[in-house]
Amino acid sequence: MRFISPKTDFAFKKIFGSTESKDILISFLNALIYSGKSIIQDLEIIDPYTPGDTISLKDTYLDVKALLNDGSNVIIEMQVLNIPAFEKRVVYNLCKTYGNQLDTGEGYRRLKPVIALTITDFKMFEKTDRYINHFVFKEKEKSFEYTDEEVAMIFVELPKFPKKLEELETIADKWIYFVKSAPSLEVIPAKLAEIKEIEKALNIANLANLSRKELEEVHKREVFLEDRAGQILLARQEGREEGRQQGIEQGLKAGKLSMQRLILGQLERKFSAEIPAIIRENIQQLSLEKLENLGRAIDNFSSLEDLSNWCQESEQ
Repeated sequence: MRFISPKTDFAFKKIFGSTESKDILISFLNALIYSGKSIIQDLEIIDPYTPGDTISLKDTYLDVKALLNDGSNVIIEMQVLNIPAFEKRVVYNLCKTYGNQLDTGEGYRRLKPVIALTITDFKMFEKTDRYINHFVFKEKEKSFEYTDEEVAMIFVELPKFPKKLEELETIADKWIYFVKSAPSLEVIPAKLAEIKEIEKALNIANLANLSRKELEEVHKREVFLEDRAGQILLARQEGREEGRQQGIEQGLKAGKLSMQRLILGQLERKFSAEIPAIIRENIQQLSLEKLENLGRAIDNFSSLEDLSNWCQESEQ
C-alpha cells in the first residue's frame, strides 16, 4: 500500500474536508484543539471537497473551514512552505473570518468564536520545543484571559514532533504522526488502526483508491511544491550571496577610508603641515591598491611637490 501525503492542500482537503470526512475532522479537531476530549459532537464542513474538484496551484489556501455545533468557526490550514509574512497571514485570516460573520447593521451578539488551526512543515517558534502551541488574548502582566475566548490560534509544528510509531500514546500523537509520516507507511499500522477515524483517513489517502484525475492532481501539486521550495531556497541563497557581497564591498570601503586617514596623518607628520585640498582630493580618488603603493612611497618624498607629482603620475 502507498499513501498520498496529507501535507499537500489537495490531499488535506480530500481527507479532512470531503463530504465523507465529518467523523474524521471531528476526531482530528478534538485531538489537536481539545487534547482528545470529545468537546465537538457535530460540525458542518463549509465548501466540502467533492471528486472532480481542481485545487488551484497557489501558496495561500485555507484548506478546510468548519462550523461547529456550538456556532464556533474553525479554519484549518496546512502550510508546507515557509513564506515571508506567513505569521501575519494567519492573523489576517483569523480576523477576517471573525469580522465577516456580520452583515451591515447586525449586532455584535451574533459574533461567534473563531479558531485558527495551522499545521506547518517548518518551525515557527524557536523559543519552545513544544510542537503544539495555543495562543489566546491574555492580560500582559497578570496573564489572565480575556472575558471570552473569541479568537484563538493553535499551531502544530511537524518538524518538532519527535515520536516514532511505537512511541505514540495520545490521539493527538497519532494524528500528528499520520499527517507527518503517511507517505512512508506501507501498511496501516495497528497502532493507528486503533483510532477508526485515522484508519478511515488512511484508506482515503490510499493511492489505490484515487481516480486517475486525482492522481494527476496529487502529482501536479507535489511538483509545484518542489518547484516553489527550490525557488525559495534559490532566493535565500542569492540573498545571502548578495549580503556577503555587500558586506565585502562595505568592508573594502571602510578599509579604504581607514587607510586614507592613516596615510594623510603620516604625510602631515612628515611635512609638519596640513596637506593641501587638491592633494587630499587626489588621494581620496586612489584605489586601495594605489593607496598601499602610496604608503610604501612616503619615505621617498622630500617635499609636498614630490607628493603632488606622485599623485599626478598615479592618475595616468
